[in-house]
Amino acid sequence: MNPSHASTLTRQSAPDHFPQWVLYCAAGILAFSLISVGLVRITGNGPDQRAAAATLQRSLVFQDQKDGGVRVEDGVTGETLTVLQGEQGFVRGALRALTRERYSRGIGSAAPFELIAREDGRVTLWDPSTGQRVDLESFGPSNVAEFARFLAMRPE
Repeated sequence: MNPSHASTLTRQSAPDHFPQWVLYCAAGILAFSLISVGLVRITGNGPDQRAAAATLQRSLVFQDQKDGGVRVEDGVTGETLTVLQGEQGFVRGALRALTRERYSRGIGSAAPFELIAREDGRVTLWDPSTGQRVDLESFGPSNVAEFARFLAMRPE
């Protein structure tokens, strides 16, 4: 038998091995996914989570002023609570996201937003005219405080 022919037969008869580490990685990713979904379902911290009951709720209207300030009014009485001057970055950013949706639907700025404090300590800014909400606690305690102060304010 020809020696080159023998080595060809040996190479052809050797089985191909799929790298086992690829299978272990795929199994790990699958296990991680299943455990994550299970934990979200068990703890109730998923996107379909039901909001805790409201402990305090206030209707607020935010009006831009010519001097660049934002007038905050009680949505029921129309009384001015405060006028925000300067950057007010987080307040403006949260409102910008909600008002953009209003304008895309042709809804003006006169309709009030609802600021809701919940039993579990969360604070939510909700726009009843579009159904959109911003869960403020996602942005940290100092940003929650920027809005939570409106709950206790009395008219100027």
